[in-house]
Amino acid sequence: MSRYPIRLMAAALMFSSAAVSAAPLGDALDESQGLAADAKASQARIEKLDDASREMLSQYRSALEQAEALKGYNVQLRELVAAQQKELAGYQAQLDGIERTQQAATPQMRKMVEVLGEFINADVPFLPEERADRLAQLQDLLPRADVSLAEKYRRILEAYQVESDYGRTLEAWRGELDGEQGVRSVEFLRLGRAMMYYQTLDGHESGWWNPQAHAWQVLDSSARRPLHQAIAIARQEQAPTMLDLPVKTLNLGAQ
Repeated sequence: MSRYPIRLMAAALMFSSAAVSAAPLGDALDESQGLAADAKASQARIEKLDDASREMLSQYRSALEQAEALKGYNVQLRELVAAQQKELAGYQAQLDGIERTQQAATPQMRKMVEVLGEFINADVPFLPEERADRLAQLQDLLPRADVSLAEKYRRILEAYQVESDYGRTLEAWRGELDGEQGVRSVEFLRLGRAMMYYQTLDGHESGWWNPQAHAWQVLDSSARRPLHQAIAIARQEQAPTMLDLPVKTLNLGAQ
């Protein structure tokens, strides 16, 4: 028997065995690659879940921090509300006190205006229209609800201050004198609120206001020069100097 057929048979067997072993190896490689892909996909899912868990943990911690901040804020709000309530209670007490003060002050202010009117009527008759207007404004002001108590009181004190200032000034002005000879233009002179004089424009007649008689009375001719000089000083037409004005003594005991 020839050796060639045996060799050919052996080679055929070897090729057949190699083919058989190559098939399972390819399947194993394919399965290994599939397992690797599955493992990679699983790892990706795990990492994704891990990221989601970290995000949820971060959100949870943020929520806790916000809750703590809100808790502290609520405490501050409660303290603020308590302080505001206390402040409102204080304001209410002040309002109650103002209302009581207003109830007590209103009659007093009305009395002050009445006394001011009586004083003006009894005073020497200077600036009659201006003083009457000021008094009328106060009388109209008292019943007004849109004007505060403090403003009413301020205006009354202001009127009293104006009247008080009249007692420290020397003033001269031209006006109309209504007397027995009719209405005449004269020069008036006010010495504080102690004395008030007049002198005709030609200087021939001088007089003074008698508060007891509530009338004008004529002075003798000796008053002409000092009155003319005093009027010039009051008008700042002459430098101030000592004046010798006639002063009448009132008989207060006869009232």
